[in-house]
Amino acid sequence: MSLDSKVPKGELANKWTDYKSKVPLVAPNNKRRIDVIVVGSGLAGGAAAATMGELGYNVKCFCFQDSPRRAHSIAAQGGINAAKNYQNDGDSVYRLFYDTIKGGDYRSRESNVHRLAEVSANIIDQCVAQGVPFARDYGGLLANRSFGGVQVSRTFYARGQTGQQLLLGAYSALSRQIHKKTVTMYNRHEMLDVVIVDGKARGIITRNLITGEIESHAAHAVVLATGGYGNVFFLSTNAMGSNVTAAWKAHRRGAYFANPCFTQIHPTCIPVSGEYQSKLTLMSESLRNDGRVWVPKRKEDRLKNPLEIKEEDRDYYLERIYPAFGNLVPRDVASRAAKYMTDQGKSVIEHGNAVYLDFASAIERLGEDTVRERYSNLFDMYERITDENPYKVPMKIFPAVHYTMGGLWVDYELNTSVPGLFAVGEANFSDHGANRLGASALMQGLADGYFVLPVTIGSFLSKEIRTPKISNDLPEFKQAEKAVKERLNKLISIQGNRSVDSFHMELGKIMWDNCGMARNEKGLKSAITKIQKLREEFWKDVYIPGKLNELNPELEKAGRVADFLELGELMCQDALDRNESCGGHFREEYRTPEGEAARDDENYTYVAAWEYNTNNVSAPKLHKENLVFDNVELKTRSYK
Repeated sequence: MSLDSKVPKGELANKWTDYKSKVPLVAPNNKRRIDVIVVGSGLAGGAAAATMGELGYNVKCFCFQDSPRRAHSIAAQGGINAAKNYQNDGDSVYRLFYDTIKGGDYRSRESNVHRLAEVSANIIDQCVAQGVPFARDYGGLLANRSFGGVQVSRTFYARGQTGQQLLLGAYSALSRQIHKKTVTMYNRHEMLDVVIVDGKARGIITRNLITGEIESHAAHAVVLATGGYGNVFFLSTNAMGSNVTAAWKAHRRGAYFANPCFTQIHPTCIPVSGEYQSKLTLMSESLRNDGRVWVPKRKEDRLKNPLEIKEEDRDYYLERIYPAFGNLVPRDVASRAAKYMTDQGKSVIEHGNAVYLDFASAIERLGEDTVRERYSNLFDMYERITDENPYKVPMKIFPAVHYTMGGLWVDYELNTSVPGLFAVGEANFSDHGANRLGASALMQGLADGYFVLPVTIGSFLSKEIRTPKISNDLPEFKQAEKAVKERLNKLISIQGNRSVDSFHMELGKIMWDNCGMARNEKGLKSAITKIQKLREEFWKDVYIPGKLNELNPELEKAGRVADFLELGELMCQDALDRNESCGGHFREEYRTPEGEAARDDENYTYVAAWEYNTNNVSAPKLHKENLVFDNVELKTRSYK
């Protein structure tokens, strides 16, 4: 089945402008009669709820944290891209579009990516007006720095706290609408199901995480802004609460899940330190502007004090292999290169894997004060965690799971395959293809929330102005409530012998070993079998202390791990089905003679959108959206 992406006709550069000129509108007096639910209050969700509230819709916004300020968006450190060309170095909307398409290894939809590039400049103006303290140069103008996969400086930043500062801006806009009563905020609520009425999304079922109460909330449309699913690997740079539950419940209700195997491994993370570690810490990609990545040339030097290893005995392998981009190659390329070096026996730590990220050259060139001004909070965080001073000793880094390019399939209007159910930000698949360029996550979240969804949702809501207020007394709500309660009761009544975390850790190891930085047919088939057995054991032997109707974090976790156990299998199935290498999806059987990813454009230039099989989770149905490239030439990526 071919999917209808609803991409407007016409020239690429005019599609978004033409669409906005012709999209059906909802008059102000009618907006007041329409209810919209937004699940998630990070950058995408907070921006969407605030903007739609300001437009006049009645918005209910939900988050499972105690405040929207706790959203995982705060963890994005390095910056946000925008095609403003402040550095006069040749940047443009088209160049940002092209870099994003190329960086995603030609597996994303041209129209969505170009729209993102167009909207990017507006985001910066919006955030400056909100008071976001972007870094400025000596003359007072907004500063920019470079990120991986590009040859221009287009990344705006607020030291190493860009995500946090942008979220404070979105939170201030959201708080204003809460005060004006256009937005009602529900903290400490987790969405556990989507309610479908006559084929349209009309509400959600939530659990109050303080009291345990199951609640029904109705609306004319539902927007999911619930982030990515990287925690399926257990160890990742994501907040420990990040999960797939909202998106997976939508998937089980008919929303297609697209490209689930497209997960991103970030090259600059603090290495795993022990068996019982619960999460990993990201060192911003911005550090690769001035830091140089290397390993010793000789294996016997790998555990030496790095300060004692002479310059001629160091292998600055990214600069050697990719001279045009050097240390600023895209994340998937840098990650695979680090893995290759440690596979050759050149890891610089005794137990585990790591390479060096060295700032000695930058300190000598710029002075320690300048380096401290740019990166001090990141350096301080590294020293607190590792007890090593990165101004004096090179950082030790290694790739770790970071971002998910896959997500719910959406059309040009950000509507999933379920009418009235929208997905924004990292929750959808739409903009990054098989690999995301650094500093583009914040760009997409705010673009979708502030500028895209508030326009495109009108196409659906304009047909709903005669629809009366949706009642949560409808049979569909009662049935969904009943199903949620039965699942929770089943979970807590198992009373087995294994903790929730033990299952999650085992799943994470299966996923990392077989569907992580490299995949192959044998490993993926083995992983699917292992996950099926682990899922069966979970539903027989998991132990959840506490009760249903109270604060119970272990019950929350159990529900999320149950969903990860289904998602993990789909990810392996998707990776097994895609017989090519592209971006973050590296199948060992498909590589160039130089060891780079080898795409198969003849057979796999499509989005893989999977439909949930309610009768058999192991037999999802594949739908394909063929990707058409009219404005860029399909060719092998080269950063050499």
